Formats: sequence, structure tokens, C-alpha cells
Amino acid sequence: MVVTGCEHIGIQVRDVDRSARFYADALGFVLVSRVSRSEPYVQRVVGCFPDVTLEIAMLAIPGTEVLLEILEYRGVEGTPVDPATVNPGTAHFCLYVDDLVGLHARLVAQGVEFVSDLETATAGPLAGRRLVYMKDPDGIRVELVEAAR
Repeated sequence: MVVTGCEHIGIQVRDVDRSARFYADALGFVLVSRVSRSEPYVQRVVGCFPDVTLEIAMLAIPGTEVLLEILEYRGVEGTPVDPATVNPGTAHFCLYVDDLVGLHARLVAQGVEFVSDLETATAGPLAGRRLVYMKDPDGIRVELVEAAR
């Protein structure tokens, strides 16, 4: 085996604190740490940005050992991308939820944007389960799937 596990998933955002609050409030993620990093090795490892400071929030994803790393790059110019799932280079992550219908209704009431209405998978490993894609404050897609019963 080459891969032995997954420690975190990282996303780049416009405002780290806004996004950390969103994931905590909307999906129950738990803030594990909030730090700033500007060491030279960090500046090199993220692509040789000598003036960058990374504002980082690490959140525990409920029911997993995987963390969500939310990064805001400060001190360098960034250009928002179109994170629509059809665009090459974009990504999403998928979460199982116990009560998708209830969660969806609560998030809609809070103003969270969804890509579609709830759908029921008719084929593949999720056949028979409901699912939907939501958007976080930066438009990053999060797939929500009804947990197996």
C-alpha cells in the first residue's frame, strides 16, 4: 500500500473565520485550531509565495477522523475561480448525514444555496438514497448523502 490514510481535506477561501463559522453552524464541524503561518517552508511548499501568510482553521468533521483545513492566503493576490462541478480543476467533498430532509430544510431556511432540489439516486452504490449538493460561502460544493439505514 502506498496511501495509509487521510489526515485532512483543504479548501481555500476568502475569509477563514466566516467559513469556519459556516461549517460549524451549518454542519456541526468542531473547531480544533486556528493559527497563522508564514514560515519560509510554508511559503515554499504552497508555491513559492514569499509574502504569504496562511490563516488556517482546522475543523473536525463529525463521525470521522478527517479534518477540514480552511485556508485564507493573505499578502498575495488571489483570483476567485468558478467552482461549478463541471469545471476541470474544481473539487467537492461528500458527507453522510442522518436526516437529509431535515438538514436540507434547516439550511434552506438559513439561506444556504443548493445546486438542485433533493434527488434520489437510481443507480450505483447510492441507489435509493437521497442526495444534494450545497454551496459554502465561496461556492465550494459539498455533497450531502443520506446515511445508509
